[in-house]
Amino acid sequence: MDCGECMQRKPWTLPFKAEPEEVGALRRLLRLHLGIWGLHQLIDAAQLCVSELATNVILHVGRGTPATLAVFMRDTRLRIEVHDPDTGTSPTLVDAACASEEGRGVALINAVAERWGVQRRADRKITWCELATALTSPNGHVEGNSVARAGALLSLYGTADYSPSCLGHSRLSASIAEEAVIDVITDVLHWLRAHGRDTEDVLDRAQIRFEVQAEGNGC
Repeated sequence: MDCGECMQRKPWTLPFKAEPEEVGALRRLLRLHLGIWGLHQLIDAAQLCVSELATNVILHVGRGTPATLAVFMRDTRLRIEVHDPDTGTSPTLVDAACASEEGRGVALINAVAERWGVQRRADRKITWCELATALTSPNGHVEGNSVARAGALLSLYGTADYSPSCLGHSRLSASIAEEAVIDVITDVLHWLRAHGRDTEDVLDRAQIRFEVQAEGNGC
């Protein structure tokens, strides 16, 4: 089984108009897509980059300008592009602490992105940035400690490969993994009850801890 193909992160594009109210919608859609892609840890930085790239079009090209957001993987980096029709202007990097508002957006992008730049085409300008991920392949998974431990535990329940990078390879394997997870949880609940523990209390505490960790890093 080629687990490098487990998570298909297909490029997506979205036309939009350079209006302040559009920026919030772009941020929400980006959060949704990165969640689906399992890149929760990049959401805040990616949303900041999208906000600044879109706002740059509003401020320096003009409100109402037709533009396009493009998001895709470039090797193991997340690449975010904003296309606009103005080929005559370029974003300028300045000190973010300076008094002038101009250039601060680019300074923020420079601070959070691994790299950024501008490409010119005959009919458009592309301002882009790339964010580093913890991936080892474009279609792999981010393997936090909790996920790795769970994969090791699941491997004790059968001969199937439950490594994090292989979950979701197909509906069948995902269903098999889900049943194995249910087996693990059930056995742990039996263990808790046999030792006189309140299983509902433990489940509630586990749910709270999961939600806190998921909110913090997506693991």
